[in-house]
Amino acid sequence: MGNFLAGKVVAVTGAGRGIGRAVALAAAAEGAKVVVNDYGVSVEGAEPTSEVAAAVVKEIEAAGGDAVAVADDISTMAGGQRIVDVALARYGRVDGVVCVAGILRERMLFNMAEEEWDPVLATHLKGTFTAFRAASAVMRKQGHGTLVGFTSGNHQGSVAQANYSAAKGGIISLVRSAALGLHKYGITANAVAPVARTRMSANVPMVLTEIGDPEDVAALVVYLLSDRARQERITGQVYTIAGPKIAVWAQPRELRAGYAEGGWTPERIAEFLPGTVGTDPMPLLTKLEEMARAAAAKERPNAGAPPGGRPGAAGSGAGTASGPGAGTASGSGGGTASGSGAGTASGSGGGTASGSASVPGAGAGPGTGSGPGAAPASSSRPDA
Repeated sequence: MGNFLAGKVVAVTGAGRGIGRAVALAAAAEGAKVVVNDYGVSVEGAEPTSEVAAAVVKEIEAAGGDAVAVADDISTMAGGQRIVDVALARYGRVDGVVCVAGILRERMLFNMAEEEWDPVLATHLKGTFTAFRAASAVMRKQGHGTLVGFTSGNHQGSVAQANYSAAKGGIISLVRSAALGLHKYGITANAVAPVARTRMSANVPMVLTEIGDPEDVAALVVYLLSDRARQERITGQVYTIAGPKIAVWAQPRELRAGYAEGGWTPERIAEFLPGTVGTDPMPLLTKLEEMARAAAAKERPNAGAPPGGRPGAAGSGAGTASGPGAGTASGSGGGTASGSGAGTASGSGGGTASGSASVPGAGAGPGTGSGPGAAPASSSRPDA
């Protein structure tokens, strides 16, 4: 047994399988007492069973750890409250909550029914809220605590999972709101966007070139739950971990702005916007044709173990991080506005851009590029 989380009490939702199970096992191995929550449903959210949570508790106990199972439905307020109540009744405190529980209901937007939208939002987004809500009330009185939500690269958008994408985008905003609202009470909040081999990733119809194992993700979560992360004042962040790669996502910010005297009209905007304010391209659009071809061929390249082990990390604009055990960081910030009067912002760490006005009385204001290493990967990122 390790001691990275010695003395802490951690509750993990969706802890019966995949990443959630790996997080529960890793937290226990590092000295935490663990509340193992899992409603025990299939990927689609059907056939609940309490056996999966109980099985993980047995694994933890067999390794010399301490854990308790809770099989409540996290999408209900009572379910979120119960995992905290059990932690208090059994261990007298709760130091961390990790929300991994999730389901999928894949459907094109124009075919999606309410029955396919509501359960996904309820499990992912509301399920994160219910646990955060119950835990934060206790953590506020304690004067400390850590909240970890699970998002996905799919928060950038998804072809056939608008429900999942919307939920994962909402989790990022919820985490950032928790970081802001709970900071003065000593509570931190962060999100993880994992890429790992799970029941969900096995159904992705394209090769995920950077993919790891649930245990990789668990190591990051254990760190975020630790006092070491608290000492570094890490809060309000979104991290991806995929095998050998770890990355931080940019905070939302304006890229470029334009101004006009006397207000805007549709015609003035049509003349001014394309050449000066421009757009921020969607990386995922470049993957659509490849995904469509792979899906038509019914390819499931992530269902089995990869030949030859893990793929290496790739990226452009790389720099190196110095220090003991340092790895390589890659990524670039900024965006580009094309056309007459355009300005550009590019480069690691971002820059400023300004362009001349293309409409009388209008001018382009400065835009700021995104921060170091902030360029997100362009592949779809299913999680737990």
